[in-house]
Amino acid sequence: MATIEKRELSGGVASYRARVRIKGHPQQIATFERLTDAKRWVQQTEAAIREGRYFKTSQARKFTFSDALERYRTEILIYEKASNKNLANYLAYWEKELGAYAMADITPALIVSARNKLLGSKGKFGRERSPTTANRYVSALSHVFTVAINDWEWLEIHPVRKISKLKQPRGRVRFLSDDERERLLEACKDTDNPHLYNIVVLALSTGARKMEVVGLRWKDIDLERGTIILHETKNGERRVIPITGYARALMQAQHEKRDKKCDYVFPSKAKCQPIDIRTAWENALTKAGIDDFRFHDLRHSAASYLAMNGATLAEIAEVLGHKTLQMVKRYAHLSEAHTHKVVASMNEKIFGEAK
Repeated sequence: MATIEKRELSGGVASYRARVRIKGHPQQIATFERLTDAKRWVQQTEAAIREGRYFKTSQARKFTFSDALERYRTEILIYEKASNKNLANYLAYWEKELGAYAMADITPALIVSARNKLLGSKGKFGRERSPTTANRYVSALSHVFTVAINDWEWLEIHPVRKISKLKQPRGRVRFLSDDERERLLEACKDTDNPHLYNIVVLALSTGARKMEVVGLRWKDIDLERGTIILHETKNGERRVIPITGYARALMQAQHEKRDKKCDYVFPSKAKCQPIDIRTAWENALTKAGIDDFRFHDLRHSAASYLAMNGATLAEIAEVLGHKTLQMVKRYAHLSEAHTHKVVASMNEKIFGEAK
């Protein structure tokens, strides 16, 4: 709703105060000397607000999205250590698509168009980007706008919040069969990468993520107690995970032959930094004849093995470091045998053995 109020000033001079009120948006007020200017402003402001293009501050016109990203990288991204690489890749895409636009000109429709281009496109390793991946790209973009609005006061309206998330498929549950696991471990042994085998065993044994395993330091491993402390995790909280049996023995052997000048458990040959296993991993999968399998699926494999060996969903969530049970419900069907035994035991105690 818009109104224009005529005001009589001293000396018989008139002015026109225009107001624009639209539900869900702050009231906008401006004063003009001519009625025609007031009417034009009302029409333009109403249209811009309804289309998500109106920003009271001039900063929205002054700065481009590339300007926002440059500041975001130096003030925010530098501290996002756990997922820095993924975020950097996501934001690089948005800079390519939106970088030249003024912040005020980035609309929900423009974002949706760029997001939809991701669907079906292929990533670095030739895999098609899914709705889940596209949603992650949008989530990264959303935080840039959140900071620009709340911290920098460059904008008033958040264009990403008007966008609906793409419907995502049910959580993937791809785990190694016994035969696949044996073939994969054998292929990991037969590789030029000196750490691939131990890394895969540790991932299968603990359910830890790739970067959590590859980035391990000896100071975070207590071999006597059989524990690993993960300081940099996806949810930002420290997590303690146990290492037992074969994985623990491998870590003890690894410790005995470690490079004392480098604290990384799995260091690169050339520098004191985590080793790159991408090529060796892909080659091992090919040699083992295993299709449709990613390194992250080792985490799903660990969770599936836990479920099939009687672990509850709460126990699986604790091992994997999930704050809620929602993420581990995908493994519920694998623990049906255990659930059946629990119910049978309860019934036997209450009603006695069946006759």
